[in-house]
Amino acid sequence: MKGLKSVVWKLLNILGIGGAVNLHLQSGLKEDGWFLSFRKQQSIDKDSLPIPWLTYPFIKFLEPRLSSQMSLYEFGCGNSTLWYSARVREVKAVEHDKKWHQTISQSLPDNASVALKKLEDGNAYEASIITQEQAFDVIIIDGKKRNECVEFAFQALHPHGVIILDNSERNEYQPAKEMLEAKGFKRLDFFGPTPIVAITSCTSVFYRTNNCFNI
Repeated sequence: MKGLKSVVWKLLNILGIGGAVNLHLQSGLKEDGWFLSFRKQQSIDKDSLPIPWLTYPFIKFLEPRLSSQMSLYEFGCGNSTLWYSARVREVKAVEHDKKWHQTISQSLPDNASVALKKLEDGNAYEASIITQEQAFDVIIIDGKKRNECVEFAFQALHPHGVIILDNSERNEYQPAKEMLEAKGFKRLDFFGPTPIVAITSCTSVFYRTNNCFNI
């Protein structure tokens, strides 16, 4: 049997698919549920439960640092909103797409809400965070107009709060990174794969001293 397996793997490697087959059978990608998320085109884990569409390394970093006492604001909503709401005291989010807003709103628990703001309505989308008239412990910037969202995020961030910028490797978000660093934030980058797609991305957390993540 061992000899047969060796022959099979040798044949698969000759065909150039040995690595792909092994990833399906036993790998970190399988444990994270990447193959299932790719097949279903949803941000889910291996048990089909919702997870954020962020890099897997960052999700693993983030989960133990969230607490039931935290308030969180999210630019852009989705399975991440459901995941956050199970781990923090309250989640408030903003979404620009009416159809997606309706879809997510049907699944929200009592401690989560998503406002609908059109991108065409001036700065209504990015300014939605300051209309809440409260300070947030965690602000996730993972939707539209991310550079502009950073400008308003400062005004609604708790002194010990952190800001998370997804897809931070993109040149188009350089202004956002520069604004945050100019305000005295340090940056911690998490490069790696994400659900659904087969590319490497980066999720970055921006923090100051005495932050709620204790980093």
